[in-house]
Amino acid sequence: MCGIVGYIGNKQAQDIVIGGLRKLEYRGYDSAGVAVVNENGLDYSKAQGRLAVLESRLESKPLTGSMGIGHTRWATHGKPSDENSHPHTDEKAAFAVVHNGIIENFLPLKEELLAKGYKFTSETDTEVIAHLLADMYDGDIVSTARRAVQRMRGAYALGIMTEHEPDKLVAIRLASPLVVGVGQGESFIGSDIPAILEHTRDVYILNEGEMAVLTRDGVELMNAETGEKIERELFHVEWDLVQAEKGGYDSFMLKEMHEQPQAVRDTMGARIDEENKRVILPELKMSDAELATYDRIYIVACGTSMHAGLVGKDVIEKWTRVPVEVAVASEFRYRDPIYTDKTLMIVISQSGETADTLAALREAKKSNVKVLAITNVVGSSVAREADEVIFTWAGPEVAVASTKAYTSQVVALYLFSLYLAQVKGTMAAAEVAEVVEHLSEIPGKIASMLNNDDQIRRFAEGTKEVSSLFFIGRSLDYAVSLEGSLKLKEISYIHSEAYPAGELKHGTLALIEDNVPVVALATQPDIYEKTVSNIVEVKARGAHVLGFATEGNHDLAKSVDEVIYMPATLPMLTPILTVIPLQLLAYYASVARGLDVDKPRNLAKSVTVE
Repeated sequence: MCGIVGYIGNKQAQDIVIGGLRKLEYRGYDSAGVAVVNENGLDYSKAQGRLAVLESRLESKPLTGSMGIGHTRWATHGKPSDENSHPHTDEKAAFAVVHNGIIENFLPLKEELLAKGYKFTSETDTEVIAHLLADMYDGDIVSTARRAVQRMRGAYALGIMTEHEPDKLVAIRLASPLVVGVGQGESFIGSDIPAILEHTRDVYILNEGEMAVLTRDGVELMNAETGEKIERELFHVEWDLVQAEKGGYDSFMLKEMHEQPQAVRDTMGARIDEENKRVILPELKMSDAELATYDRIYIVACGTSMHAGLVGKDVIEKWTRVPVEVAVASEFRYRDPIYTDKTLMIVISQSGETADTLAALREAKKSNVKVLAITNVVGSSVAREADEVIFTWAGPEVAVASTKAYTSQVVALYLFSLYLAQVKGTMAAAEVAEVVEHLSEIPGKIASMLNNDDQIRRFAEGTKEVSSLFFIGRSLDYAVSLEGSLKLKEISYIHSEAYPAGELKHGTLALIEDNVPVVALATQPDIYEKTVSNIVEVKARGAHVLGFATEGNHDLAKSVDEVIYMPATLPMLTPILTVIPLQLLAYYASVARGLDVDKPRNLAKSVTVE
């Protein structure tokens, strides 16, 4: 969630660090800071607010030096303030630390250091690390850092430097992502690749418990606990930084919504055998015989990824007859789930670093459960630690509110479901071929909806002053309603709830009154009449209803105030189309309210702490 950048070389560190932090603004933050080491010692500057506030301070008092670290903070311990901003130092400002994650035992460590006379100036857990380093320093920052982290419990990505050793920058990773870049006569650290991509494409992606010592001459990797040296080939980044630019759109979110046809097309890519109209998953290492043995599936994820999982549940159960349970990762990790040797877990995470999802994955692995990951990031923790991986080829997603990641995840679940159906023989070849044929048409249909958004824009602008909005639907429509409601809350701050339409009479109807907006999804033919009866219930109580139906269904217009028609497809594939206007609804509602679409308040792109 927070951003880390570090540099050591022969250039001015402040400029490189600030530039890197600018590339990480999409992660969400409430304060920023930079520290450098020069011939006079260690100096730093930090400020609550956007990077512009920090840059304004640095204009009048720049920090000079060729080694530095920087940070954008999303508050966990302590409110947003100058004092709580990173980097944190010891009281003599000899050691500086930037930190993503959480130190769970910070309180006893702090009490111990207070007893020794150390004075604290912030409310954060991170400041403990700086004082701990000062207290334990033995003349070697590498051995000191190794011993210090052995006293810490929690999750962290750390950048550490000291004025005592102006030729070393230390990076350590445990359960929070960190990459190390290697250049000519310079080295870099970053919490995400875009932070350093302007300067180098050659990176090491640190694994759990690994440490990097950066100098002007290169990078040395080691085990943070044992100090044992690690040899690893550099990873060369192929994608270009331009992919993370707005490309002429008003916001990253709008750009990424319009990238969905290509993201869906790429995710299907070589996984569809066009000649035989079948699905192939060459990336799976397990045999078809092994896959066929699984008779129970858990899908574990958070937020938008969990909503994709709900679609996946219906699809897998329909096509393969394998029972599926979808669980919120933050709850699942504390359960005592029932596993057998025929249980498969599917974890879904856009970033591949979602803390709760990772924890659930690791708990499952302890029980020898096979884990299949669906993620967008090659080299991420989820991708490395799962037994099997299906990558969604959506490209970098910058906006906090996820769009193309969701549709790519749903497509990946469709592909897995079809492949499992082929393996188990639960669908005839002709049935699979029909679905594959319709899937291949989905990117074009998404594009047509994105290019004809006037009606949903007008409706969204009409919600500018409303205090609540409700989504209703049944079956797959309900799963999509949950995602639509989340998007609206995330970026417009309008209170919204999604309900199974049949549940309205069990309490929710009490909230319906004159002119309350209700978005009603009615795309599933087998329960269409039941859904219409629920729409009539809210209309009778004064609701203003926007209905969604597929082309050719003209009956719905008789029961709603407005109706949006979507391109026709197979009922099981409608979620990937229905979500598009719901994303647009959230987007235009946010714009109508004059809000920052890409950086909603209190939220971050990648949630790497519990």
